[in-house]
Amino acid sequence: MRTTWSFHTAGAIHFGRGATDQLGEIARELGASHALVVTDKALVKAGLADQVQSRLASGGMRVTLFDGGEPEPSIAALLRCHDFASRHKPDLLVGLGGGSNMDLAKTVGVLLTYGGEPRDYMGEGKVPGPILPLIAVPTTAGTGSEVTHAGILTDTENNIKVAIASNYLRPRAAVVDPLMTVTCPPKATADSGIDALTHAVEAFMATDSSHLEIPEGEISIYQGRNPLGNAMVEPAVSLIASHLADAVRDGRNLAAREGMHLAALIAGMGFSNVGVGAVHALEYPIGGAVHCSHGCGNGLLLPYVMEFNKPARVEAVARLAELMGLPVEGLSVEAAADAAIERVRALRKEIGIPDKLREIGVEEHQLRSFAEAAFGIKRLMRSNPRQATVDDLEGILQAAF
Repeated sequence: MRTTWSFHTAGAIHFGRGATDQLGEIARELGASHALVVTDKALVKAGLADQVQSRLASGGMRVTLFDGGEPEPSIAALLRCHDFASRHKPDLLVGLGGGSNMDLAKTVGVLLTYGGEPRDYMGEGKVPGPILPLIAVPTTAGTGSEVTHAGILTDTENNIKVAIASNYLRPRAAVVDPLMTVTCPPKATADSGIDALTHAVEAFMATDSSHLEIPEGEISIYQGRNPLGNAMVEPAVSLIASHLADAVRDGRNLAAREGMHLAALIAGMGFSNVGVGAVHALEYPIGGAVHCSHGCGNGLLLPYVMEFNKPARVEAVARLAELMGLPVEGLSVEAAADAAIERVRALRKEIGIPDKLREIGVEEHQLRSFAEAAFGIKRLMRSNPRQATVDDLEGILQAAF
């Protein structure tokens, strides 16, 4: 049995309304003079890129803008960003946006620092050292990429999402300003918010650290369920249950926005050390094939995987009911666990996340191949608390179909 675990996060976290006002000072503290802001055209149109550029400039930074970010960024998008960055030679990267833009900034930081091709670094622990300094500025509340270790890309040739995963990818600074999420549209708010819930729930159900089996010679960033991870994800579940629906209904509800931004942040800190499991493993091939958002795919699958994992984690699932504010006094552990799963289903419906895979374009003949692909993602499946065969995974997908 393993007796130790470790915990990593961003180098510094700046949280609160107006935190972006500190960007110039933060960039100076990192010794930078030329910042490349990695974002997308929608955030340029919304005026958020201008806000970030002006605050960096006020700190004496020269600022260059790359607005070629895209949802669920492809390897091709990374190569375009790398080509652009190589010509401008920044000494600081700023990832502005949802997880897609922050992940693009992380992965371009790897290529700018070490060269080579994206596939050289795919998997865990293949980045040889620190990358170009990175500040992450999230404009959605969901992925937690501002504190996590991974850059997720879409391999369009093989229709699957792939990861470059290393603790060296964790940003040097996370600037988490709820005001930056006010213009986030309802669907993106819902998709990203249910993604944060998935992170928290999967981490809370994960394989215990002492029982996580890591093959000899392999590196695992995921450390298994541990007390510090639980300390992050438990309040995240409560915050999301309290604030997500309100944030979707009224984007200018600052209390809801702030609650969700904090939830996404601490869920990101938790899951990126503990691990996630079958929900994420199944979503990677599904998202790569049908091009749904990562959050939408995760949210759709979450209650089905909770149901599958319940026999191995019934007390943890029951505890989720308490964290979501459900009346559990007098209920058996089994009944409380069932109530938690039903609460997730109800929240998913309330915010408009689809219930069935066919609603997002999945065809039944694809299910077996998705199950086989998910089974092969060992870094995720070994964190799942219940051992799953390919047939088990296909059964989850059949239930979700």
